[in-house]
Amino acid sequence: MKAVLISVLLLLMPAGAVASNPIAELEQKITSGQSKLVFEKEHGYLVSLLKVLKVPVSSQTLVFSKTSLQSEHISPKTPRAIYFNDDVYVAWVQGSGLIEIMSTDPEKGSVFYVLRQERSDHPEFERSTGHECSVCHYVAEAAPKFVPRLLVSSVIPDATGNVDGTFPIETTDQSPMKERWGGWYVTGTHGNQLHAGNTVFSRPASLFGQLPASVFAGSSNVVDLRSRFDTTPYLTPHSDIVALMVLTHQKEVQNLIMLASSKGNAAVKETGEPLVKAMLFAGAVSITSPIKGTSTFAAEFASQGPRDSRQRSLRDFDLQTRLFRYPLSYLIYSKSFDALPAGVKTYVYRRLREILSGEDKSKDFAYLAAADRFAILEIVRATKLDFPR
Repeated sequence: MKAVLISVLLLLMPAGAVASNPIAELEQKITSGQSKLVFEKEHGYLVSLLKVLKVPVSSQTLVFSKTSLQSEHISPKTPRAIYFNDDVYVAWVQGSGLIEIMSTDPEKGSVFYVLRQERSDHPEFERSTGHECSVCHYVAEAAPKFVPRLLVSSVIPDATGNVDGTFPIETTDQSPMKERWGGWYVTGTHGNQLHAGNTVFSRPASLFGQLPASVFAGSSNVVDLRSRFDTTPYLTPHSDIVALMVLTHQKEVQNLIMLASSKGNAAVKETGEPLVKAMLFAGAVSITSPIKGTSTFAAEFASQGPRDSRQRSLRDFDLQTRLFRYPLSYLIYSKSFDALPAGVKTYVYRRLREILSGEDKSKDFAYLAAADRFAILEIVRATKLDFPR
């Protein structure tokens, strides 16, 4: 069955498509001599790659379940490190001969690459044809067209990282905290809110709702992972809870942008309305205790966004009752959002204007206080030049 699915997905892959994304741009710079990747003994090209792509080391999150291409190298003792910024994701695994990369392309959606960990004067990025990753990383709603997707899932593995016989739960802003990050390490404080991170069972599990809260109590509010595995091979000892929350939100919005782009103007409301809701965090689970990470991620992330004349930004965190102070996704500034089909983008802008101005009084957005709506509208009008006035 798996082989059949792979064959079908390969038939759906666009032929001869030219990529336009951070990795394609980096390839051109390396060819022209504008950029260079430096190989070092400990991590191969990882440090240099993150630097040239402007991916912060503080974004590191660690996943120890065997749920990826390089599962034979992954375990609770050797987790997979994932680093990200707004449009590229880099995965590094101890003992592996390659670095995995997923890069968002404004026209093509997500594009998979691998970079072999071999010293070379001219390292080359190999674009995946899809069969290695697409069994999990594809948008079923886009069929018959192949559209890759980003994935953050939750499952509780056994002590070796195996997840045999379990069904991963996809994590979104709407996921209850207790069902998030199973199979991931999580560092940070979050009060009495329990999550599924830092946990292994004697047998894999995925039915989180049937597990008592006491199961997760010992794995919550963890600020140091050194007792769980050797953190010294990693660029940082953290798997920051704030970075994980941002990663969860980001992949959800990016997937909806990709779906809307794939369907085009033929399904404007069908794809535009879910995108609007995700961008405004509709249905997002409230934070019931203050959340604080263990790394510099929150400060670095917040420093990057455009600000209005009052120094407000969509990247400002709240972390007391919700993720962001002004709940409209910062991905409104992304190249992928800007490349949305004209009809979809017009619909999204119209709906945002209706909701933020108070014209839309539906219960779906009742969680947005009038002051928040007005502040968000002011920020967007000041920082997003093509937003209708």
